[in-house]
Amino acid sequence: MVRKRNHTGGARPSKAASIPLEKVRIRKLATGIPGLDSILNGGLPELSFNIITGGPGSGKTTMAHQLVFANATPLRPALYFTILGESPIKMMRYQQQYTFFDPARLNGAVRFINLSDTVFKGDLGEVLREIIQHVEAARPAIVVVDSFRTALRNRDDMGEMEAQFFLQQLAQHLTAWEATTFLIGEYSLAEMNENPVFTIADGVFWLSQVTERNSVVRKLQIIKLRGQYSVPGLHTFRITEDGLQTFSRTLGLEHRQPRPRRRPRLSTGIPGLDAMMGGGIPQGDSLLIAGSSGTGKSAFGTHFIAEGLKHGEAGIMAVFEERPEDCLRRAHHLGLNLDAATEKGKLELLYLRPLDLSVDESLQAIIDAVKKTGAKRLVIDSLVGFEMALAPGFRTDFRESLYRMMASLTNTGVTVLSTVELDESFTEFRFSQYMVSFLADDIVRLRYVDIGGALRRLLTVVKMRDSSHSKNIREYEITRSGVSLTDTRLDQYRALISGIPSYWKNP
Repeated sequence: MVRKRNHTGGARPSKAASIPLEKVRIRKLATGIPGLDSILNGGLPELSFNIITGGPGSGKTTMAHQLVFANATPLRPALYFTILGESPIKMMRYQQQYTFFDPARLNGAVRFINLSDTVFKGDLGEVLREIIQHVEAARPAIVVVDSFRTALRNRDDMGEMEAQFFLQQLAQHLTAWEATTFLIGEYSLAEMNENPVFTIADGVFWLSQVTERNSVVRKLQIIKLRGQYSVPGLHTFRITEDGLQTFSRTLGLEHRQPRPRRRPRLSTGIPGLDAMMGGGIPQGDSLLIAGSSGTGKSAFGTHFIAEGLKHGEAGIMAVFEERPEDCLRRAHHLGLNLDAATEKGKLELLYLRPLDLSVDESLQAIIDAVKKTGAKRLVIDSLVGFEMALAPGFRTDFRESLYRMMASLTNTGVTVLSTVELDESFTEFRFSQYMVSFLADDIVRLRYVDIGGALRRLLTVVKMRDSSHSKNIREYEITRSGVSLTDTRLDQYRALISGIPSYWKNP
């Protein structure tokens, strides 16, 4: 018999009784899924009745297992009812491959119960009685029914009202026994809008996997969550050996920190450039180095990181176009040694090269590295390589995603130097092919110019937000000693930024 609670402490209130004014506090359970608690604004409401839905292979069962192992204890176990044709042993054979799965907790904190025989007899009342019997005996904290739609489909003559009544009775009994419940079933978004079953649920989690050309992208949406704010929209997630990991579409933007009025400046490692920028890069700024292939964009980033390491500042280089060993080799060619810092953990080289990345997943990897190393400097080399590493669907919103990414990173206090390659034109002077210059606080433009029949490298500081800077155009060289600005006079030339300058007057 289901135990009943009288929370009012007296007789049953009449219909005219006033609603209690005391606010009920709902505890939140940690889901055990990285990133999901943030999307749920702190965790999952305790004692809620939830539905996890999506297509085959979208990750529903894995998500439920992570929730179970994160919350089950011997005193308050988790009951996992299986209704699918496959046995619990077959399910666990695959699920135990994930790191969150702990075989030592089976039959104690985590208990699997097969209801397939009862379901196939066609008596939903018997199914309900068997679930209640196990719940009364175990007093679980978590109850999972996988897949509840199988039980409903097995009754061809069952109408919507009967299905809804079955689920209402199940929800009432499990809530009365103070269990947080998850029903797993395969439904499309269109079916959810038409099926009254979803009106009973307190929370609805929809998982999907979408094929975009040759890439597969997994997405999560919180369709419904009673009494609690959740981050709206589609969030990407990935299934790894650790299970699900979710990436909020507002990652890093939740708690914006105001910038101090006066900020120290960081040296680029190139003295002449520091002077042109008014003393270096203001800490926490986003600097964009734009130029064509071979102008030395990566070399500028390497100097920036090496200068920080020289002063004891940890750094991160997120590379998309070359391997970490190539970065170290290039540094040697510039007279800079980054090997020791890498071995000591002061410099982390992130090689982000999969062809189905999302911006939020990349951002999470960088933020994790920033927290791990305490980095003050970050180089992203390059935005072109970054775009190519994304799944095709994310390239469409690349400009918007970059805005969120830069805002999130600078919000951590890290100073970001990004490189972007431009297709050189001798008739234009563009800042960025992505038109993302608005998201950079500072911009340095590099380019080739034909002087006397030879290609020479020039740079100019295009923009310094809230700071004065030099308007001059300077020549620079890249040698075995690194990048250095020359003292070459360029004031006798006109149209330098066109790439084909001429003398103001004959020499």
